[in-house]
Amino acid sequence: MSQRGQRGRGGYDRGGGGGGRGGYSPASSVSRGRGGPGPRGGYQDRGGGGYGGSDRGRGGGGYGGSDRGGRGFDRGGRGFDRGGGRGRGGPPREQGGVFAAGQPANIDSRLANNSEDTLVASLRSLTIRDTDLPTRPGYGTIGRPVKLRTNFFPVKVPKGPLFEYDVTITPSVNLRRVRTRIFHLAEQTDEWGQAGMTNAVAHDYASKLIAARKLPQPLEIRVPFTETDTAPPEEPPSPQQAKAPGKGGKGGKGDGKKGKKTGPQEYVLTIKFIQELETASLLSYLNGSPQYRGYDIMPIVSALNLILMSHPNSAAGAGVMVGRNKFFFPSSNSDPFKLGGGLEAWKGFFTSVRPAHKQLMVNVNVCTTAFYSPGNLAVKVQEFMNASFGARANAFVRGVRVKTTHLGYMKTVKKMENVTARQHKFKAEGLGEVTVEQYFKRKYNITLQYPDMPLVDVGGQKQNLMPAELCDIVPNQPFRGKLLDTHTAEMIKVACKPPNVNAEAIVNRGLNELGFRQGVHPFGAFGVSIGTEMAVVPGRILPSPNIRYAVGAPEVDERASWNLRNVKFATGGKLTNWAVLLIKDGNSRDEFAGPGDPQLAQIIQGFADMCRKSGMTVDQARLQIVEAVLPRKTPDDPTRKKAIGAIRTALTNTRPKPTMALVMLSNGDAHVYSGLKHLCDVYLDLATVCVHAAKIRKEKGQLQYFANVALKVNMKMGGVNHTLDDRNSSFAWFKKEPTMLVGMDVTHPGVGTPKGTPSIAGVVASVDAKLGQFPASLRLQESRKEMITDLKEMMVERLKVFKAKSNRLPARVLVYRDGVSEGQLMTVVLEEMPEIKAAFSSFSTPQQPYRPKLTIVVCGKRHHTRFYPSESQHADRDGNPRPGTVVDRGITAVYDYDFFLQAHGGLQGTTRPTHYYVVHDEMKLSPDVLQSLTNDVSFTFARATKAVSLVSPAYYADLACERGRCYIHSLLQGITDTGATASSGAGEEEVYREAQKMWRNGVTGPFLKDTMFYL
Repeated sequence: MSQRGQRGRGGYDRGGGGGGRGGYSPASSVSRGRGGPGPRGGYQDRGGGGYGGSDRGRGGGGYGGSDRGGRGFDRGGRGFDRGGGRGRGGPPREQGGVFAAGQPANIDSRLANNSEDTLVASLRSLTIRDTDLPTRPGYGTIGRPVKLRTNFFPVKVPKGPLFEYDVTITPSVNLRRVRTRIFHLAEQTDEWGQAGMTNAVAHDYASKLIAARKLPQPLEIRVPFTETDTAPPEEPPSPQQAKAPGKGGKGGKGDGKKGKKTGPQEYVLTIKFIQELETASLLSYLNGSPQYRGYDIMPIVSALNLILMSHPNSAAGAGVMVGRNKFFFPSSNSDPFKLGGGLEAWKGFFTSVRPAHKQLMVNVNVCTTAFYSPGNLAVKVQEFMNASFGARANAFVRGVRVKTTHLGYMKTVKKMENVTARQHKFKAEGLGEVTVEQYFKRKYNITLQYPDMPLVDVGGQKQNLMPAELCDIVPNQPFRGKLLDTHTAEMIKVACKPPNVNAEAIVNRGLNELGFRQGVHPFGAFGVSIGTEMAVVPGRILPSPNIRYAVGAPEVDERASWNLRNVKFATGGKLTNWAVLLIKDGNSRDEFAGPGDPQLAQIIQGFADMCRKSGMTVDQARLQIVEAVLPRKTPDDPTRKKAIGAIRTALTNTRPKPTMALVMLSNGDAHVYSGLKHLCDVYLDLATVCVHAAKIRKEKGQLQYFANVALKVNMKMGGVNHTLDDRNSSFAWFKKEPTMLVGMDVTHPGVGTPKGTPSIAGVVASVDAKLGQFPASLRLQESRKEMITDLKEMMVERLKVFKAKSNRLPARVLVYRDGVSEGQLMTVVLEEMPEIKAAFSSFSTPQQPYRPKLTIVVCGKRHHTRFYPSESQHADRDGNPRPGTVVDRGITAVYDYDFFLQAHGGLQGTTRPTHYYVVHDEMKLSPDVLQSLTNDVSFTFARATKAVSLVSPAYYADLACERGRCYIHSLLQGITDTGATASSGAGEEEVYREAQKMWRNGVTGPFLKDTMFYL
């Protein structure tokens, strides 16, 4: 799953960095730097790339050069799809274009003889159970044919067999860094060579080893352990032993032994044979033999992944591995892009072996992640703290490797304590009781520059406090914490590269640094080789649907977008008894002067006129204008609860209670925004639409801004912005029988959150054939649980609303399930599908059982598949595929029913298609119907006048979950009411109870509960 970042679109005042005494307050870990939050919004990748600092919780994380971007910008922005706006600064933007233009692009020969169609025909003889994944029923035919390069390279399958071994390290070691060192030393021993393992094995530096030949048994390798970063013998003991800081401590390598050494002097690797891995069955699977449909390819694919990753993961390859299969190379990141706040961006490569029709492939993609900037820890901590209001030092220092400047040894920082060098006293040998500041002056003649900065704990099993300024950050370390908004905004700029630039990087630097081009060891021993040309596969460009309004029929352009000129909403909502809320937060340059500001009256009139012109009914006679003056930001109120109290007072004193508030935000403070949504959704049952005062009062583009805000207002007031025209073939199929479209998603807490912070599940569903309104059900559930716990009841809620609006239950239910990895596809079938059917059964009667046809399609954005048009007429202006490009041959599943679709037009960077995977299909949808319907429904997203990258129901479910995050905002920032943080070890049950208290009953007010409050 993807971990989700705080979406930072704008910048922050960084308040200056480091330097100077008194830069830290001894009473707080919050810096005195100014640091005001910038605009919310922006970009995040949903996983799979190189950055693990977001807080969505979908695994891996990373920026893979995608254009997914922020989700439409909830504050009255353009409602555009996930491209993110290009910020200021950053590296220069390279010129886009068609990759390998002018070079021949011949579709792979394995696809040229209709063998895929023969395979599909042979699969029809298989018996498919209700809980089996459906086999592919055929291939799509609708659309204009195109040839596409894709970032997959052919892998020669070794003859085999391969030999799998289990590796045990004695004494056991938990630290990956130490395990890696042990394996590097083991490879240099005589025993390693005598066993025939030199250049003939691949391993994961932990417990798994793959050999090209059978190894002798039993096999033990004794490894004399040495490490350059052990503490020197003269380092003093710990202050907890009434001695000095900066000591080595005891233990410290996870081995549990005591003494000054950081680990035992000898380790033993026991290498035990597990099984032979033959490759003939893999070839039969790739060829699509029906009897091999159930064959488990994962053992052999995992072994081949180890082999292909052996070079970049070795000492010779010198790659820094992040996650399981992303590598970053210091040599090619000699001049990384500075993100500010103590971090820098590195570029690297993702690699993964994938099966395809008649060919094993390796998927290679670019990725970008944040690394620590080397330098003095105290200075970097201050830079981090000054980058954003509310930033916490522990989020930066936890887990970072440092080298002490006074004795030169290396340690791992556990956390930053709440005691400073000037405060902390201990008894030092020969010095008596001294503070840490006095100790270093008397013992080493070092005058501390930051005596009021909290000390860092670099101890192993026992505490070992050190001044941060005496620690230097060791180079080449990925940052594994949660990125600040400012970092996220900068990462967008670095990661966002046009497709030709990314493709060139893959085929040149990528193949070289991964060792694929030159065929490095141990490829030869295994008989493995990788092709150096991207695969070429067939695709099609689906036609754009016709869009219908009550008045007007706009033309969809080549970027899958249209404008709102001379149209009226399909169904106009009613805006009566509404209010305008002015947020005053110290930004006098952008804020309105007050309720009586003449420019405010002019803007309200212009916005109301736009709503009327668009087909809404607007009553200005009962308009109320109120203002909330927020208290200033203070370090003791990091999530600005006092500000939300001021907003509550302003709104609750408004009489009569409005049905909607148009909120004029002073700035992009995410704490204010989240608190406001929590207050109005959960407590006040009040619809809100937020805009930035600076944007709505800006004359240039003001009418467009009014129109885009009106899109959200109309939907929240029960209207429908636009629908699909009946002339669309997919919509004709849709309307044959009452059909409910469902979107489902789960979002998880990320790094830096207290253990026990719950995940949030969201289910949305259509209410009629217009496909306009998608009310939502939201639930808290167990932390990091992917499957939806309360799915039955949530589906019952959605079916009841459909019945109330359409006067009958749906005969068909089509579910788009977002955020499920390929490894969890069967879990959806085995766990979630029975809950959905149980919801159906609750509407059954003895006379008439209710059994609608159910189809479930999993939507995946967390992948690294990219497509590159081979001809300019099939590419957009940046060289990306045109909107509507669909691929279901060449790199899709061998047996299963899946396809890739890029419905949207890319705004910048390299567009990422969505992977749609059918896991259950009672409707027996043909590829043409399903692909066309999915593409067309991507045009119904209510907040934009363009197609979006993820089919609308799934997108809505994602937005609903995102809104739910506002309700537990402080926990997602790592802060609890009890003062516990992610590092303080608050009980998981206590944290969950706190979340439930914040959640209350969710959005259950009579006005909001059946609306698109989350839009």
